[in-house]
Amino acid sequence: MSLTLDCMVTQKGAIFYDFWRNSRSIKSSILHFQLRNLVWATSKHDVYLMSQFLVSQYSTLTSGKHEILNVQGHVSPSEKHPGSLLEGFTKTQVSTLAVKDKFLVAGGFQGELICKHLDRPGVSFCSRTTYDDNAITNAIEIYNKPSGALHFTASNNDCGVRDFDMETYQLVNYFRFPWPVNHISMSPDGKLLTIVGDNPEGLLVDPNTGKTLETLAGHLDFSFASAWHPDGLTFSTGNQDKTCRVWDIRNLSKSVAVLRGNLGAIRSIRYTSDGKYMAMAEPADFVHVYDVSKGYETEQEIDFFGEISGISCSPDTEALFIGVWDRTYGSLLEYGRHHNYSYLDSFM
Repeated sequence: MSLTLDCMVTQKGAIFYDFWRNSRSIKSSILHFQLRNLVWATSKHDVYLMSQFLVSQYSTLTSGKHEILNVQGHVSPSEKHPGSLLEGFTKTQVSTLAVKDKFLVAGGFQGELICKHLDRPGVSFCSRTTYDDNAITNAIEIYNKPSGALHFTASNNDCGVRDFDMETYQLVNYFRFPWPVNHISMSPDGKLLTIVGDNPEGLLVDPNTGKTLETLAGHLDFSFASAWHPDGLTFSTGNQDKTCRVWDIRNLSKSVAVLRGNLGAIRSIRYTSDGKYMAMAEPADFVHVYDVSKGYETEQEIDFFGEISGISCSPDTEALFIGVWDRTYGSLLEYGRHHNYSYLDSFM
């Protein structure tokens, strides 16, 4: 059966998010043609993103930006923790970014990790995860353990996945896989880890032991994106075969849906916190938003011109942000959740 026949035909015309603003004052940028996780929203008013060597916070309320971390010069930790490089780094090329619970982690092309608390001055922790020649940090996942402890997991091109305790900044687990790991995502209960990388097959792994529990077969190329639905039962993987596959942990023999991009690989996937919508981004020009409650059959297609540095849904699900890099300006596209107030028409 051909891939085209395997893909689900989606309905057009539904409206999930309305365009709000194209903010040219904040210049989103990318440094790697495959890694597109450089935009993070912590609320419908606050977005963090990379702009060349600068991590900035943008406020939709004031349309102003604030410098959070400048990595063009020398960056060194202001706190002392075992394993932290006191000499820090100079001119770090940030390949991936994650922000959650007032905590920011930036990963670099040489395996660098820079950790900063947004409510504290300075940088808390600097580390180089690996000195391998192919050391790029591909993805970072900040999550809470079942105990409530805040951790983050970094995946690298050296085939390693490393888990850090954010209270002590110590390496808790290190797992190695047969191929470079391009993205990881933790299930909402912290008990399952999705691993995708330079292999058509993905893995479902025990995050405590690194043991492979299930193998995901169906994609035709390498994967660079994954995300869990808040229900903890389904998750999605994005692949260079131009599809996003949706999986159900109750039956992983095949994917429950295959969603197709227009032109390129699926580089980023995000679910809204209420689980109603899922957004997936191609490398350029197209972001697709699906209505999960309707079995991914209804789609909103957002099209524009430019490379996509990342997508993010605000925790309250009210806003969708798209970082766009067009090699000249760079910008941040803002979309607001569409609400149907037709019930008010009865009073008109």
